Amino acid sequence: MPGLRVLFVGGTGVISAAAVARAVALGFNVTVLNRGVGSERPVPAGVEQLVADVRDPAAVSAVLGRRRFDVVADFVTFVPEQARAAVKLFAGRCGQYIFISSASAYQKPPLRLPITESTPLRNPFWQYSRDKIACEDVFVTAYRSQGFPVTVVRPSHTYDATRLPLLFGWTDVHRMRAGLPVVVHGDGTSLWTLTHADDFAVAFTGLLGLAAAVGESFTITSDEVLPWDAVYRAVAAAADVDDPVLVHVASDTIAAAAPELGPGLLGDKSHSVIFDNAKIKRYVPGFAARIPYATGARQIMAWHVDHPEARVVDAGHMALSDRLAGL
Repeated sequence: MPGLRVLFVGGTGVISAAAVARAVALGFNVTVLNRGVGSERPVPAGVEQLVADVRDPAAVSAVLGRRRFDVVADFVTFVPEQARAAVKLFAGRCGQYIFISSASAYQKPPLRLPITESTPLRNPFWQYSRDKIACEDVFVTAYRSQGFPVTVVRPSHTYDATRLPLLFGWTDVHRMRAGLPVVVHGDGTSLWTLTHADDFAVAFTGLLGLAAAVGESFTITSDEVLPWDAVYRAVAAAADVDDPVLVHVASDTIAAAAPELGPGLLGDKSHSVIFDNAKIKRYVPGFAARIPYATGARQIMAWHVDHPEARVVDAGHMALSDRLAGL
């Protein structure tokens, strides 16, 4: 629908930047609302940028004036208080409001696979996920009580060329190249789904302005499912390492040694997840994830070659890896 007026709240993160670029390519009339300063990625040419702190409703109201949008895409609401503020701010301003939730909100551990949109939402391990569930409750209640036109989208692990999925990021690549052991959580066989942001953007933009999607929820992920060992080996191959030394350490042990990693491991990555994407494919018939992780890993390595500032070897992660590996 060329000319569709879309407001992206956020718009410069991994998945939102890809969605903005895709929306521009489709001929949508795109506006981005964010703080401007410190944005992760530049806004594409031709995109209108409104500068305000979204946590300041008065400032946002001032920059929006009386404007109305066909779609508002919200990438920056994380807690229910923010969701309630968003309903108050955007009720009557848009024909569709897309809230980006998280596939980590699905039941952990999952009692059955594949995970579908009807899988219960429950994550006792990770506050981030519980907050996303609470946000969904706010938006769905507003939809039921006052017709707030929400669509809920649940991405899983979505990446672009800047993002390594490894436990210790670039430090793990450094260790691979040095022949040092690299820690993999669990036994390396739990299944994971990695989705390239460009693939996500195809499905996401297919929902923009789609009246049938209002009141619905959608999981958007790739169909490719890999054991974690295969994820690490794909990165190793992209880094020209033939045989990385992978050491398996229980997720509970890692969480005890590094509590900041515990919620994401125990509440998400340590569980095998397989998603059923039939629903998004019904609503967006042209969607199919086309970028396998082997290709994505090569893109990541190429980006890091061009951005030496991102090739950070963290001394703390080096020491922790040695300790967990028993060195």
